[in-house]
Amino acid sequence: MMQFRISHSAIDNTAWREALCDSRCGAYAAFEGWVRNHHDGRPVLGLHYQGYAELAEHEGGRILAEAMTRFDIIDARCIHRVGDCSIGDMAVWVGVSAAHREAAFTACRWIIDEVKARVPIWKHERYADGDALWREA
Repeated sequence: MMQFRISHSAIDNTAWREALCDSRCGAYAAFEGWVRNHHDGRPVLGLHYQGYAELAEHEGGRILAEAMTRFDIIDARCIHRVGDCSIGDMAVWVGVSAAHREAAFTACRWIIDEVKARVPIWKHERYADGDALWREA
């Protein structure tokens, strides 16, 4: 299983979480990013994520490799959705396993921040008033 992947279908994090199980681990931390029904005070009906999959997976892999050297963790995984997403859908999932909780929490936070900053994925927000806008994810 790749450590970072782009998905065109709903995210099922069960297998991704199971891949992090290791007898050396005493901690697991995860982040789930969901599609919410508002942005900057405007009602949102849904999103469409678009990205350059090959480059996104390459850069996402680099981020996870950096996390492995930067933090005292055992493993890390991330999956990001592209395509149409409804309110409440999971758009991104990050999971980290480590011997201790502090490393797992810290690495998980760092990974999602880096993914949002560096991975070439954009979102198209559809608003209730009929307007739509492209934003960096």
